[in-house]
Amino acid sequence: MTTRQPSVLGGAMIAAGTMIGAGMLTLPIVSAGMWFTWTIFIMLLTTFFMQNSAEEILEVNLSYPEGSSFHTLVKDNLGHFATIVNGLSVAFVLYILLYAYVDGSGSVIQNALQMNFNITMPKAMAGLVFAVIFSLVVWWGAKAVDRISTVLMIAMFITLFVALTGLLKSISIPNLFEPSGESKFAIYAFASLPFFLTSFCFHASVPSFVKYYGREGGKKIRLAIAIGMVLTLIFYGVWMLGIMGNIPRIQFLEVAQANDGLVWLLNTVNLSEVFRTILKFFMFFAVVTSFLGAGLGLFDYIADLCKFDDSALGRAKTAVITFIPPTILGMSLPGGFIVAIGFAGLFAAIWSVIIPGMMVIAHRKKAGNEKPVFKAMGGKWMPYLVIIYGVIAAVSHLLVEVFHWNALNFLAP
Repeated sequence: MTTRQPSVLGGAMIAAGTMIGAGMLTLPIVSAGMWFTWTIFIMLLTTFFMQNSAEEILEVNLSYPEGSSFHTLVKDNLGHFATIVNGLSVAFVLYILLYAYVDGSGSVIQNALQMNFNITMPKAMAGLVFAVIFSLVVWWGAKAVDRISTVLMIAMFITLFVALTGLLKSISIPNLFEPSGESKFAIYAFASLPFFLTSFCFHASVPSFVKYYGREGGKKIRLAIAIGMVLTLIFYGVWMLGIMGNIPRIQFLEVAQANDGLVWLLNTVNLSEVFRTILKFFMFFAVVTSFLGAGLGLFDYIADLCKFDDSALGRAKTAVITFIPPTILGMSLPGGFIVAIGFAGLFAAIWSVIIPGMMVIAHRKKAGNEKPVFKAMGGKWMPYLVIIYGVIAAVSHLLVEVFHWNALNFLAP
């Protein structure tokens, strides 16, 4: 009997499912300064560099045994200090994203039960139920995540398509290309970089792909990543078109006075109650797929870091360390979704962009003239360009936090 090889589509669904999530609801808010044309440009730029950085991780990873994760790769190529920095960055980003998804799922589930079934459930309890169910899916393995992510991605396509049908019917072209307010948009693109970088980040799953496809599957993994990137780009592009075509740029000033930017966004767009309900279903599917992708990446990272075996007991130990901290935070610190996504951008720039570029440079020097199993696209100069992109994104985040230089400054009196 022969073992069936994993499909490219399944891997693409894991990659896209990790990237596409409830975090996309923050993108119109952080893009309000640069608006639609620059938003599309930044999305294309981000897709290009994040595809390259993922391939750089893949190039290094395929030279190591299956199951090797970032801890092993960085330590062997960049040394002890870089390992500490990378480990802290990976852990922070993935833990903070899992926290955000537990927090967001609590709101979605609580609202759905109340509105549709008149069942009252505390938000903390709803988040706990969500975390327990889908943590068990990750504990079961990458194949389970593959199957469920594929089904949920199809559901996401359908629900988002239906919800956007209502938005696209009422698009105003002047809203997109002749917005009211200030006429200089480009400078605000820098403020959005960390958010888009986070929204296109799935890189912790690359070692999981190597484990899933095997060391002979480099080309299939590259194709799966590329398809996942394109799917994500399409999702985000249509979403931004629908939102920005309906909400005037100047109206985003109201976000500053709103207690919850996501709630404001959903209440401001021109949708009927039916379409709003469908959009809420999309939000739930998006949160689940992102939780599964991020959870799988962190799960394999923790297993490699702590040297837990792949037995049921070993995987249970890994699951406890992976999922209990963000679940507790999600239950005890509600309302931190947007803040979490923003801070994740700085650390995502370090471990998913800067360190992969540095790592592949060091790995190629160490390998010398030895032919690699797989080589990232772009030639020898691409890793340096990737590093520069990551540094700019990280500095942009610091400017936002230190000087309050954000997407809504164009509306300040």
